[in-house]
Amino acid sequence: MQTTPPDRAGLMTIGIFKLIKALALVVVGIGAFKLVHHDLVEVLSHWITAVHVDPDNRYFQKVLSTLWSVDDRKLKEVGAGTFFYAGIFLTEGLGLLLGKSWAEYFTIFVTGSFLPIEVYLLTLHFTLVRLLAILVNIGIVGYLIVHRLRELKRNVALSSAPATS
Repeated sequence: MQTTPPDRAGLMTIGIFKLIKALALVVVGIGAFKLVHHDLVEVLSHWITAVHVDPDNRYFQKVLSTLWSVDDRKLKEVGAGTFFYAGIFLTEGLGLLLGKSWAEYFTIFVTGSFLPIEVYLLTLHFTLVRLLAILVNIGIVGYLIVHRLRELKRNVALSSAPATS
């Protein structure tokens, strides 16, 4: 049985995580496009009834009030945006699974560039889920930076080692 080296296992885990996020976004994008030309409140009411949620629930009421302002144009924007981000996650995930160093740099850049925005949003509205997402993303960026530095150090050591005949 072939085993994966520990440094490669970390890259594989991050790659699979990115692919799962891409798949989730594709599902959301398809759902958004399928809702175009439908009454969102009616669709949501049907689902709420199907899963037996109290229609007077404050969370349900908040979702309903938000959906009143959603039109077909907004649904198309959400669908397109989720497909765009799914493409980014797909690129990161496949690149990491294939062991491409460019994918490590790309993931560091993309994931790291969103951290300030995520922290800002956390200060506006703190949730445990947002905090967890930030910590996971910091962990991913940190891991990839350390991995890249180790690889660069290993390559320098190999290139400066005396050749044996």
